[in-house]
Amino acid sequence: MPRILVVDDDSAIVKLISVILSRAGHEVRTSSHPVEALDLLKVFTPDLIISDVVMPYMTGLEFLEKVRDHEQFSAMPFVLLSSHAERSDVRRGMNLGADDYLPKPFTPQDLTTAVEARLRRVGLNQQSGSVTQAKALGTAQVMWQGAQVAWVSRKALELFFYLLEHKEVTSWEAAEALWPEKDESRASSLFHTTLHRLRKSLSNEAVVSNNRKYALAPDLKPEYDVQRYELLSGQAEQGSLGYEELRELVGQYGTFLPGADSPWVDDVRARLEQKQLSLLGLAAQAAGTAGKPKEAAQFHQRALGIDPMSEQDWRGLSRALETLGDPRARLAAQREAWWAVDLD
Repeated sequence: MPRILVVDDDSAIVKLISVILSRAGHEVRTSSHPVEALDLLKVFTPDLIISDVVMPYMTGLEFLEKVRDHEQFSAMPFVLLSSHAERSDVRRGMNLGADDYLPKPFTPQDLTTAVEARLRRVGLNQQSGSVTQAKALGTAQVMWQGAQVAWVSRKALELFFYLLEHKEVTSWEAAEALWPEKDESRASSLFHTTLHRLRKSLSNEAVVSNNRKYALAPDLKPEYDVQRYELLSGQAEQGSLGYEELRELVGQYGTFLPGADSPWVDDVRARLEQKQLSLLGLAAQAAGTAGKPKEAAQFHQRALGIDPMSEQDWRGLSRALETLGDPRARLAAQREAWWAVDLD
C-alpha cells in the first residue's frame, strides 16, 4: 500500500485529501505543521509527500528545501499545493526539486492522477520493499527487504528491539538487560551467541561495533512503530491532533513485545502505558466535547483496564454512562468493574 504524507495547515484540505487518497488505496499520514512533519519523517518513510505552499512559520518551499537536505529523501516525489499558483512560486518550487504543482481548488481526479503518475515514475514497489519496518506494539516482527524476518531465536529478536530502543550499548549493558539472572561470564557468552544469531537472521552488517559498543547499522533505518506512536502522542498532548486522529492513535497501542519478560521490556511497557493513559484521557475529553458519550465511556473503560485506581476515569465513566441512561452508571459510581460485559 503506497504511503503518502500530507502537510497543510488547513484541516479541511487535509481531511479532503485523506479521504480521496485513502479511498484510492493509499496509507495517508497528515501533519498541520512542517516542523512536525520533519519530525514525523524520522519515523515514517512515505512514498510521496504533498505539501501546501502558504503555511505559517515555514512555507512549503522551505519545507521542501529541508526535506531535500536529507539524502534519504533527495529523490522522493514531492507535490506542491497552492491557491496562489504564481509563476515565480511554480518556478522556484521546481528549481528546488518539486515534481509537480497542483493548484487549488482541485478535483479528486486531478489529485489521484498527479499522485499515481509520480508513484509510477519512481518505481513504487522497489522503494517500498526496501524499507525496514519494526513492529512491537501488540506484536513482535520485523519486515526487511520486503519479507518478514524468520528469527533464529526469540532472544535475537529481543536484542534487535533492545538495540532499537537504546541506540548504542556495551555488551555488558545488553547482557545485563536480557539475562539479569545470569552471572557476568554466562551473560556475556549468551550476548555474543545471540548477536551472532541476530546477524544470521538479518545480515552480517546489521549490527556494527565501535569502541566496544554495539548499534544497529545506520543504513538499516527501521520504521519503528513505538517511536512513531510516541512522536504522535507528543503532538496529541500539544493539541495538534483532531479527534479522529486521536481515535486512530489509541487504537495503535498494544502490549510491547508480547511474550518477552526481561526487566527492560517491563520498563518500556510502563512508559507506553503512561502514554496510552494520557491519550485515552484526551480522547475521552474530545469525545465528550463532540457529544459522543458512548465513545467517551469506552475510552474511560479502556483506561481503567490499564489503571483500575484512576479516580478521574471512574468519574468520567460514571458521567458518560449517566448521559447515556446506562444503568451501569451506578456500578461506575461505586467503583465496581463489570469488565466481563463490554460496552456495545
